[in-house]
Amino acid sequence: MTSKTPFELMMEQAQEMAKAFNPAMTSFDPKGFEALWPTMPKDAMEMWFGKGVSKDGLDAKTRLLLTLAGLTMQGAQAEAPVRMTVRHALEAGATKEEIAETIAQMSMFAGIPAMTRAMEIARDVMDETKDDET
Repeated sequence: MTSKTPFELMMEQAQEMAKAFNPAMTSFDPKGFEALWPTMPKDAMEMWFGKGVSKDGLDAKTRLLLTLAGLTMQGAQAEAPVRMTVRHALEAGATKEEIAETIAQMSMFAGIPAMTRAMEIARDVMDETKDDET
């Protein structure tokens, strides 16, 4: 007889509660959740996050590349924010090479596993973008 840990019991109870509240929750996939957030137009990003903040400061593309570096440094644990940042960086004018270089640079500080995970996520987004362009 195998006994379950308190964590396993708690997770089972949470799953049962989710089914009771909303049966559709049994098939919910959080990985696609970021698709609900639209990609902002470049002009809007520039106004809110770029030169609109400081006319002599960083542009939106640079700010997004810095954000991507920070997310990579955290071990690329937050997949949705990494995906959204890559998507927005592309829209703000970053090239695929600049995105890859930003992530690769973080291997020196965050380690190879964090860099590899962020690169996988970014590659998925960039492949989706390539499919949208054709």
